[in-house]
Amino acid sequence: MLRKTLLSLLLLSTFVPLAANAQTAAKLTAAQVVEKNVAARGGLQAWKSVQAISFKGKMDAGAGDSIARSRAIAQAKTMPGRMEPADMTSAEPEKQVQLPFSFEVKRANKSRWEVEFAGKTSVQVFDGSSGWLYRPYLNREDVEPFTPEQLKAETEKADLDGYLIDYAVKGAKVDLEGVEKVENRDAYKLKVTRKSGQVVHVWVDAQTFLDVKLSGTPRRMDGKMRDVYVYQRDFRTVQGLNIPYVIETAVDGYRDTHKMVIENVVVNPKLDDAVFTKAKVKL
Repeated sequence: MLRKTLLSLLLLSTFVPLAANAQTAAKLTAAQVVEKNVAARGGLQAWKSVQAISFKGKMDAGAGDSIARSRAIAQAKTMPGRMEPADMTSAEPEKQVQLPFSFEVKRANKSRWEVEFAGKTSVQVFDGSSGWLYRPYLNREDVEPFTPEQLKAETEKADLDGYLIDYAVKGAKVDLEGVEKVENRDAYKLKVTRKSGQVVHVWVDAQTFLDVKLSGTPRRMDGKMRDVYVYQRDFRTVQGLNIPYVIETAVDGYRDTHKMVIENVVVNPKLDDAVFTKAKVKL
């Protein structure tokens, strides 16, 4: 009984102050919310001075037997027209596996991903109009072009500074659709209609004015198109810019999520345009 009483007091002491400090979201226009968000992220001029950013960290890859099997396949010996998989009978279930990654992005929608897995490095590049993949972990040694679906998804992604910063100059329109809870905090829900006609939603925290949730590209899973949401947390200041260091992607209806943890950020690194081309996929 004493233990339960102490636990109840602990829970009350934890949550009551939070409730007491909670503030009702102010009645602001869409333009005012965006203005406050831009200021919270570091300011328009600071972002305009950015030409490139590089990120390094670790990302979730899954857990259990599926990862063990994937590693076994990645390390398999291959012969023309045949795959000789390594022995997978001894593979033991593992906890969530995190893989080292690097991500480089440059103005004009150029990007480069590198992910290390089973001693091999996969690469994905996009030069602003075309993209290519190199996936040695699948025992594919050729550089492959993006599929039409991959190209469409990449083209529709936000640029270097996101959906809200300088949105009018980019030909976008922003409307306020109300206030919703995001992880138990009030957030302004903004509808962003991009120049292309694509519609995305951005949730801006009502107290910090940081963009804490984004709508992602819907995915087909189990024969159904499912909504995707991206949560941004642990914002830190890097050269005057406020950048999230934890990014977690969730698919509607699924318990498991995909988390990326940023460990290092460099603003305006020297990145030659060549690193985003097909010729530099396999270095």
